[in-house]
Amino acid sequence: MNGWTVAASAALTAGVGPTVWGVATGPLRRRVVAQNLSTSLACPALLLLSQGYDRPSYVDLALLLALLGPVGTLVFARLLAEDLADDPPRAWGLTYAVAAFGAAVVIAVCAAGGPGRAMVKLLVVGALLIGGNLTASRALSGGFAGSRHG
Repeated sequence: MNGWTVAASAALTAGVGPTVWGVATGPLRRRVVAQNLSTSLACPALLLLSQGYDRPSYVDLALLLALLGPVGTLVFARLLAEDLADDPPRAWGLTYAVAAFGAAVVIAVCAAGGPGRAMVKLLVVGALLIGGNLTASRALSGGFAGSRHG
């Protein structure tokens, strides 16, 4: 084990474990926020594992997760708009914390990998991860007019 795999294990244990619990239990507002945060925490963990195991294919998985995770949350926001309108989720503190964690992981992996095509892919993953997380959280809280009414 090296520092990258230890950091990935800590991120998965401390982050994804509680979000899976949040998705499985509790009110709807907590479930959709936990679903959004689980994809936003698993993606940096894949980047850390990619660096730890020296497997560039894990970056491709992180790219796919960073692209499809927020899309799934936006679909939930659209389908559950009426149910969420009465009690919209508000988790901006967690959203910003997870976005900062994702940015820190992307910067650390970029610094370790050095310049090149891999760094460009990492920066795209980071932009999709942070932008998608913030957009999906805003849609869940009713920030977009189209997410509430068909």
